[in-house]
Amino acid sequence: MMDDIIKLSGRLRENGIPASIRSTENACKAFDLLKDDELLREALASVYLKDERQREKFNEIFDSVFKKNPKTSEEDDTDSKTSLTTKTLKTRSSAKIQKPQKVKVEKIDFNSVKYVPPLEENKDRFNESEMLQQDIMNLNRFEPELLDLCQKLGRKIANKRVRRQKQSKNMKPDIRRTIRKNLKYGGTLIELARSRPKIKKSNHFFLTDVSGSCDWISNWFFCMVYAAQNSFYNAKTFDFDNKTLETTSALDEPNLADAFIKARDLRQKNLMLHGTSNMYTAFKSFIKQANLNNKSLVLILTDCRDWAGPKSSGNPRSAEVIEYMADRSKRVLVLNPEPRDKWNVVDSCVSHYEDAGAGVFEVRNLRQLADFIAKI
Repeated sequence: MMDDIIKLSGRLRENGIPASIRSTENACKAFDLLKDDELLREALASVYLKDERQREKFNEIFDSVFKKNPKTSEEDDTDSKTSLTTKTLKTRSSAKIQKPQKVKVEKIDFNSVKYVPPLEENKDRFNESEMLQQDIMNLNRFEPELLDLCQKLGRKIANKRVRRQKQSKNMKPDIRRTIRKNLKYGGTLIELARSRPKIKKSNHFFLTDVSGSCDWISNWFFCMVYAAQNSFYNAKTFDFDNKTLETTSALDEPNLADAFIKARDLRQKNLMLHGTSNMYTAFKSFIKQANLNNKSLVLILTDCRDWAGPKSSGNPRSAEVIEYMADRSKRVLVLNPEPRDKWNVVDSCVSHYEDAGAGVFEVRNLRQLADFIAKI
């Protein structure tokens, strides 16, 4: 019995269905109480499943584990007991063999059970693991679970950054200063000297491409930045297509829905919905709006396709502005959601931006995007 339940939990975890130790323990208790296959299936489904969309996969795994052994463990025990009793009764002719009485279990009519199905628009939603691994370029519709996931990722980013900042403030023992300080005691280490915490306050600038090719990606990026904004020092957000618009005021809204509505409203008022990329004019506008210095960290989310930008001798002039930004700021990082095999193809400016001093990184899904933001 225990082996089958453990095997079931392991198979569920391998297929992306969470199965905790507590769920496994409750499943063992349910197994002891129910012997009918249909009742056992429903009971274990109520223990393990948190999402009705995983029911079909659960049924397949359940059948693969329990259909191989049609007899339950208790029936096996009764068979072994009866075999032992028959052996002993051979020596006792006067004893009577009493067959164990079978307990009838009434089956539940599931047609009579009221079941409230999920909303129609939520039937085909992906689970969390699939969302994290799905290509970010294909996330082109609003889903409540996806917005919640972006907020969860944003909180994880904030927790990682705050934890790292606290660790950097812990003054570790400074061996050199300790030895010099204790020379007056003849080299005996009596007083311990600690290193001073390094104060790092970088100004973070988040630039998001809201042109037609990156419109949906910018939405998920904004959700993460909003949820993690408190862990960044002096964070400012900008949207750009052929010009730049500061949307930092949207971060001050009390909840994500209001912040998102305000950001979209600002884009609409400035005619920046499904626009065309001109990164030369956009980056020039950003330099005028932002006061870049050696503590500025510029993070740009774009596919590096300068559709309408001017060129000089075949090279995009936006690379000149990137070079200026890289010289003035601490670092310029470009997050590219396109696969690497599409870089430097047609009008892609990845190699030009790298030559200008920017670091270009591939972020194909939400997990990669969140991990990268957490590390800066």
